Amino acid sequence: MQRLLYFSLAILLFGACELASEKDLKHTTITGIDSSKKPGDDFFTYVNGIWYDTVQIPPRQTGVGSYSFLNYPQRLRLRGILDSISGIDNPVGSIEQMVGDFYASGMDTTAIDKRGYKPIAPVLANIDAVTDVPSLLKLVVEELKVGNPSIIGFYVGPDDKMSNANIVQLYQTGIGLPEREYYFKTDSSTTAIQKAYKEYLSNLFGLIGIDAATAVKSASVAYEIEKQLASSHRTNIELRDVKANYNKLAVADLSKKQPNLGWTILLNDLGAAVDSVNMGQPAYYDQLNTMLKSVAIEDWKIYLKAMALTNYSNFLSQPFIDASFKYTQALTGQAVKKTRAEEMTEATDRYLGFALAQLYVKQYFPEDAKKRMGVLVGNLKKAFEERINNLDWMSDSTKVKAKEKLYAFTEKIGYPDKWRDYSNVEVQKNTYFENVLSATENDYLYHLAKLAKPVDKTEWFTTPPTVTAYSNPTQNEIVFPAGILQSPYFDLYADDALNYGGIGMVIGHEITHSFDDQGAQYDKDGNVKNWWTKADYEKFKARTQQVIDQYNLFTVLDSVHVKGPLTVGENTADIAGVAIAYDAFKLTEQGKDSTKLDGFTPDQRFFLSVARIWRVKTRDEFLRTYVNTNPHAPAQWRVNGPLMNFTPFYMAFNVQPGDKMYKPENERITVW
Repeated sequence: MQRLLYFSLAILLFGACELASEKDLKHTTITGIDSSKKPGDDFFTYVNGIWYDTVQIPPRQTGVGSYSFLNYPQRLRLRGILDSISGIDNPVGSIEQMVGDFYASGMDTTAIDKRGYKPIAPVLANIDAVTDVPSLLKLVVEELKVGNPSIIGFYVGPDDKMSNANIVQLYQTGIGLPEREYYFKTDSSTTAIQKAYKEYLSNLFGLIGIDAATAVKSASVAYEIEKQLASSHRTNIELRDVKANYNKLAVADLSKKQPNLGWTILLNDLGAAVDSVNMGQPAYYDQLNTMLKSVAIEDWKIYLKAMALTNYSNFLSQPFIDASFKYTQALTGQAVKKTRAEEMTEATDRYLGFALAQLYVKQYFPEDAKKRMGVLVGNLKKAFEERINNLDWMSDSTKVKAKEKLYAFTEKIGYPDKWRDYSNVEVQKNTYFENVLSATENDYLYHLAKLAKPVDKTEWFTTPPTVTAYSNPTQNEIVFPAGILQSPYFDLYADDALNYGGIGMVIGHEITHSFDDQGAQYDKDGNVKNWWTKADYEKFKARTQQVIDQYNLFTVLDSVHVKGPLTVGENTADIAGVAIAYDAFKLTEQGKDSTKLDGFTPDQRFFLSVARIWRVKTRDEFLRTYVNTNPHAPAQWRVNGPLMNFTPFYMAFNVQPGDKMYKPENERITVW
């Protein structure tokens, strides 16, 4: 699902020390600083370099450290829960029975291997039975309903210009490589991935009994169809254009413009008989409309088989899993497959996540974290309001609107007020493939049912155990799941400098997303609506352009640079997030003090914490894919980028001209 959600994937160091008495505070030692390095040359390495040079990336992982990689140890907790309930007879219909049996069904690799590719044989037979475009589209729809999407990108979500109402959303899809540019770039790393993907498709065809020569030819046919579809795709940077990706169109008009797609029948078959839809990327569907006639039906059938095989490969026997992993290696550099228990823990979280989360919350979530988190968010909002008041480039009228939006925020902390219902999912211990299909079909019906209802503003878009945080502009909300509200990332009794440099920075980051290049186009009610004066918005765009230009210069690997236009929203949020957190920290008693701990002043400890929460090491292959596809800058530049623009950092570490991070004060970027 492509939505305008900003997933920070941040590790969060929580603390609300205002709620703890002075005698309760404990000292948290700062260690691992590389004193041989100058802080002003590379602060990320100054703080994290010793760790970076000595830590080993486990063979089953693509990276290690904080950020999204904290989900690896988090899954050990989830696995512990699943191991404890999967081997016993739980009450029928209970959450324990459902998630335990789902997990157990996937752990029974003997039964899965014995079935080979028989679970998808009916799908392949249905594809073989396709004779024309109408029957092709009917099959596409039926498969989409059970989690096998191909050429139609469909979901139900809020209307960007009427955020209380749900609408059918159609988006570009149909490709197997990470994004369109992978089909057209000719550098060595990209062509190696293209080759690995074609080999993957060929191997999958071979596993269903097709001879080697035909398998290679079939892989080529499927790949060329994907490449044609990719040619119509917008780039990841173009997908950031909020207004260009909002195209509310009448179904009657679409039926005339794209007659081969038969939109009225197609939508009826999807269970979504509506008069209008938002077609995010019309050029894709124009291309698809043409290709439905220009590409032979027999070739389309090969393509659909390729899509089915790639979508279902990890639910089949070991040879299919091995083929999938070989391609994953080319993309990420991961050396060894995850254990089956790791894979099944992820799968259970993916398909029954809000059921598993209830067991997680009972065991691991401290309820008082909600109250403490509320205090932290409140303090950061106050600091952000003060920054709005002090902006010299924004008029008073726009400032009023900005503050109205700030105080209309909803904060979600820990877990949802109401839990997802999975009672319609049929789970048995010995039918893993069918369990997955039942769960995906239930998920489809859950989302489809939104069409008949107003937007549910209590809904969560990530499972509570996940180590992440996000901002959702259509609901004007920021969300902090239970997964990040835990030790060692949340230490109630740590000093304020560490907590504000940790969670404070990330709270500020999420708040800022409602005011970045995309979020700033939404009003306080979550609608795409201009609340700026023309002059103010031009000044705002000029400042975000400065962010783009600066980050374009940052080197990641050899000649690979950060993509400024792709990462501008996250970089803007990082720059402002540090500043807002620092302002809030300076309101505390420790923030006003100068007493050293471990030889560092409170301000220095604040910035050390900022660097420590982005302590990450990844494989080069993973990082190359990351730079091409992820809207966040790599970890090093999530530290050095914001800090080289923040004058209090210069003062705290005596950064001087000649230091590599030094920028003259008039070149330091301030957006908010």
